[in-house]
Amino acid sequence: MLVHIKDLIKKAQKDGYAVGAFNIFNLETALGVVRAASKLGAPAIIQVSETTIEYAGLKAITQIVEAVAKDEKVKVPIALHLDHGKSFRSVAECISVGFSSIHIDASELPFSENVLLTKQAVDYAHKHGVWAQGELGILRGVEDKAQTPEDMAPFFTDPEEAVDFVAQTSVDTLAVSIGNMHGIKKFRDVGVPDLDLLRLKKIHNNLPATPIVLHGASGIKKNQIEPAIELGVRIINIDTELRLAFTNAVREILNENSLIYDPRQVLTPAIAAIEKIVEEKIKMFGSAGRY
Repeated sequence: MLVHIKDLIKKAQKDGYAVGAFNIFNLETALGVVRAASKLGAPAIIQVSETTIEYAGLKAITQIVEAVAKDEKVKVPIALHLDHGKSFRSVAECISVGFSSIHIDASELPFSENVLLTKQAVDYAHKHGVWAQGELGILRGVEDKAQTPEDMAPFFTDPEEAVDFVAQTSVDTLAVSIGNMHGIKKFRDVGVPDLDLLRLKKIHNNLPATPIVLHGASGIKKNQIEPAIELGVRIINIDTELRLAFTNAVREILNENSLIYDPRQVLTPAIAAIEKIVEEKIKMFGSAGRY
């Protein structure tokens, strides 16, 4: 069933677990996420990026999620979220088609400009009953060749600035940079860094009522995820691992049988691959069996 994201996060906040936010880009990825959540009795956030909207079309991808989530067999709550919206226009368009949560990412702007754009998006979202996520600190690493913890540290979220940011913008959730990284290179080249859990603790102590969001969480191990959840992380985003699982499954079946021509035969294993990854993450995040 499709629900407002606040219903998922308020329960996670109360009971001390995290909800997985999984990026999808077509019907098959949406099916994989929802089937895994349904199997494990877990909530899930389905999120789409601006590039996915450009690829599939906003109304089309929204209707896919709605159709899958509203299937009568789906008894668990599913929320729809905009991931890394870079403009007010993206935010407004997603709100207009029924997203219950948006992420305005102005993190690469100077602090005052980040506050200005974020507050504009938050005010608009709240006017329409939608939750808003802001971001402070920059998820460097892949984009700027900052590959070591020392290289990345200048881009981390400042715990004191976080207090001012939340106060000035009234965001509902806060995305932070504490060593988490986007992209494929952390798997192929630089390795998945550890999280700066001490910094996270300071942020959480300063903002105990604010749910924290961990972007770029693909590949982060359980021994990092579990303490992060104890320190206020309530939403954990997974994208790259899903892309890898999907494409690897397609590549494998085509390599095994080059005569396959039915897309359903090609894509069914990809759905199962997505489902497997999502199940693993749901268990790791502590959200299995919550519904």
